[in-house]
Amino acid sequence: MAGTVEDVTDDNYKAFKDAQATVVAYGIAACEPCAAYDPVLAEVARKLPSVRIGKAKMHVPGRCREIKKQHQFATYPTTHLYSRGNLLLTREGKVEEDELMTLIKDYLPTV
Repeated sequence: MAGTVEDVTDDNYKAFKDAQATVVAYGIAACEPCAAYDPVLAEVARKLPSVRIGKAKMHVPGRCREIKKQHQFATYPTTHLYSRGNLLLTREGKVEEDELMTLIKDYLPTV
């Protein structure tokens, strides 16, 4: 849904990544930087409704099994920028709003 942070799960992960411009943040509940990142993601989603912004809650049992098989994360949060299924950028740790906006504008099409 444009302008909001969407839940990313095994069921919608491929379709989510295959969109023209996508940001996926991977996080866990016990991670303070992940919780601090949520408002940043929400604000960027609001400002850039043409970009799909999603959060994969890696701690929820059964929701992200296949995602975990595809990726190894050294730290949370980790952010991926995708365009049409291609991983363009990986960023570890919480990204501040202005930096995330710049990364999106530099890496993702039609933003």
